[in-house]
Amino acid sequence: MRIVFMGPPGAGKGTQATRLGRDLAIPHLSTGEVLRDACQAGTKSGREAAAYIDAGKLVPDETVLDIVVNRLDQDDCETGFLFDGFPRTVSQAEVLDRLLGEKNLAVELVLELSIGTDELISRLLQRGRSDDTEEVIRERLQQYDALTKPVISYYHQRDLVETICGEGNPDEIFARIKVAVDKVGK
Repeated sequence: MRIVFMGPPGAGKGTQATRLGRDLAIPHLSTGEVLRDACQAGTKSGREAAAYIDAGKLVPDETVLDIVVNRLDQDDCETGFLFDGFPRTVSQAEVLDRLLGEKNLAVELVLELSIGTDELISRLLQRGRSDDTEEVIRERLQQYDALTKPVISYYHQRDLVETICGEGNPDEIFARIKVAVDKVGK
């Protein structure tokens, strides 16, 4: 399966994506990890990404997409993959669709973890990171709404989105995810 995992910071994407990747025996591709791996490997795109990251800037879409596409060419992605944190913009989603289409592939499911703002803020404050102040968290959530919600709308137009309640304990949330995945996998 080819799955995109979406949700705001603190929704539990990383936890649930890791678990689902293991369950389906497909790689969980966190954009941050994929970028770090490319930087460490010293590829041309990895060196470009490192320069932006070292300068504290966002890596441009073109570079991110090049790194992601190279990652998808690796053998472990033949049976599928699970993206976490990608695509972040509609333009990334469109390019991803085009590139997958060139390989006769497509995103099959978009899992959107939905959770209330108060619960998100509470979870993120409990992490105890120094940069997790309520003001910073609210700013991150606004950025998510501005950049990523249009991506969810983009996938909704193609009837690929399953919205999953992200509240409750991790096992309850995973059970909801499995129902959505099983529905598509049949």
